Amino acid sequence: MEEVCLNSEPIFDVVDEYEGEGDCSAVEHDEESGAKHSKKEPPPPTVGLEFDSFDEAYDFYNIYAKEQGFGIRVSNSWFRTKRKERYRAKLSCSSAGFKKKSEANNPRPETRTGCPAMVVIRLVDSKRWRIVEVELKHNHQVSPQIKRFYKSHKKMILATRKSQPQAKPVTEIHTIKLYRTAAMGAVSNGYSNVSEREGRHPADHSKHLELKEGDSYAVYNFFCRMKLTSPNFFYLMDLDDDGRLKNVFWADARSRAAYGYFCDTVAIDTTCLTNKYEIPLISFVGVNHHGQSVLLGCGFIGHESVEYFVWIFRAWLKCMLGHPPQVIVTDQCKPLRVAVYEVFPKARHYFCLWYIMQRVPEKLGGLRGFEEIRRHLNKAVYNSLKIIEFETSWAEMIKKHGLGDNKWLQTLYEERKQWVPVYLKDTAFSGMIPVRENESLNAFFYGYVHKHTSFKEFVDKYDLALYRNRLKEATADMQSKNSRFELKTRCNFEVQLSKVYTKEIFNKFQSEVEGMYSCFNTSQVSVNGPIITYIVKERVQIEGNKEIRSYEVLFETSQVDIRCICSLFNYKGYLCRHALNVLNYNGVEEIPSRYIMHRWCKDFKSQHVDQSSKDIVVHNPVYWQNHLHKCAVPVVEGGAQSERYKIALHELQELLNRFNLVDDRLV
Repeated sequence: MEEVCLNSEPIFDVVDEYEGEGDCSAVEHDEESGAKHSKKEPPPPTVGLEFDSFDEAYDFYNIYAKEQGFGIRVSNSWFRTKRKERYRAKLSCSSAGFKKKSEANNPRPETRTGCPAMVVIRLVDSKRWRIVEVELKHNHQVSPQIKRFYKSHKKMILATRKSQPQAKPVTEIHTIKLYRTAAMGAVSNGYSNVSEREGRHPADHSKHLELKEGDSYAVYNFFCRMKLTSPNFFYLMDLDDDGRLKNVFWADARSRAAYGYFCDTVAIDTTCLTNKYEIPLISFVGVNHHGQSVLLGCGFIGHESVEYFVWIFRAWLKCMLGHPPQVIVTDQCKPLRVAVYEVFPKARHYFCLWYIMQRVPEKLGGLRGFEEIRRHLNKAVYNSLKIIEFETSWAEMIKKHGLGDNKWLQTLYEERKQWVPVYLKDTAFSGMIPVRENESLNAFFYGYVHKHTSFKEFVDKYDLALYRNRLKEATADMQSKNSRFELKTRCNFEVQLSKVYTKEIFNKFQSEVEGMYSCFNTSQVSVNGPIITYIVKERVQIEGNKEIRSYEVLFETSQVDIRCICSLFNYKGYLCRHALNVLNYNGVEEIPSRYIMHRWCKDFKSQHVDQSSKDIVVHNPVYWQNHLHKCAVPVVEGGAQSERYKIALHELQELLNRFNLVDDRLV
């Protein structure tokens, strides 16, 4: 059984492979021939790398020095006097410092240059050595051609070095293992057995990511940079039997924290796979409290198969501490569907309506009378308020245009309960899917990725995409907290939610308040105990023509529960104009609290309590980091205001000083 581990250094085909446990072999691959080599250039020393012993740390730096062409020495050591135990050491370039002046008649020439290159290692937890300082630049020329002349290299026997794995740095946080998903009987680490359904899809180990020249180094450097700048950065890599990269998944600290807030509905975006882009990008996307898309993780997938999708999904679920979303939205890819069922069996899985309707010209464009077919299809999908209306309209379309043999439409009809809005009224989507004809959906990386974007180009644009997205969210936070919203009616519902909702969500709700005036003739049609049924008529525009439509609204008087047949509250998370009319008709002056979704509120992040943490062991370092990050977000956002910035900065610096005092006491 093979494993892929999360470490401080990525497992990749251009650097040494490091595993959390067990032996690892260094393998290098020629990207054209795929030939194996036994030698690879070791990665540079990095702050945070840890080793099992002082000797391993020394050997790691010595091997790196040998490949670069310089020698090393222990220039300083610190010992605990009582136990005579070394707890800190400085490993320097052999050219560091200067020799004392000799009084001999013929002193040897000075060979040292005061070189600053060095690493400082420190004993942590009384058992591991961690790199705490690094300086890689030399003030003299280094040359691999003369490396055999340095004293520190003479101890390294070539045969011994080849037969032994290099020192194994481990993550500063902990090691996470993720087992492959090929059919292999029982799978441990909390994962269920591979099902018979998946077993009918034999694993194809020949598929891997097709990296061009420069891509592998770019991706490797990207992970190194992210891990150094964000300790809570998470990534996993999946290798085939020949050491080639099959799948990659990653999520930065902000994405992991965002999932704690917005984990109710998640869209799995496979646009790059569907459109055959050069990079096989798969993204996990949610919706924040402004209705904006927020990235919850992404990855590269080597092949569109059940096995590969399962690996990506399990990596994402592991990253999010095993807490699955309530609703998952994807396209109709069959392997994708099987993998969702395998990894998220309790989640409600639906197909994105927008994705499906975008394919109508491709699938039906060649048919005679295409424009009329499309109008009929749109009417059935978007305008049906009841299931019987959809069924009747669909049947009329099939019969009128002779589409009974169209396999694509047959498949859509068979799967109608997973994508047609009239069948989805009992599911809360938090505004994730468009349910109106004029609504659209953009991928998170829209504008940053095109058909021929390379891996190297993408990782260069990744930071920019996230920066702009988070700047947009921060700007929306400031506008929502500091702006006074313009009221357009005298309705108390508008006043009530202007004090609660973020600006973007309030604007959408405000449209429903204004729309109350297009509704008329609110009439009671039946009474069943405390439940009263109303019919609200509204003038609507359908295909350029004004029509009067009747909307059925149920109102429960004792609990003040209300539900409209249009089900806008479940789709978007705020009440529709028809329900507001009935509340107003019954003299209800304020919207009941159950219909004010907390996720749309201005103070949502600062007041949010992560329910997923209840089932997590609190002695988990990943949980600590996630929880601290969520607690820090309100401080950062509040401190970003001009009058609070200096206060927040001062307090953070004081906290760091206290941490340093604690560290000094420990050593």
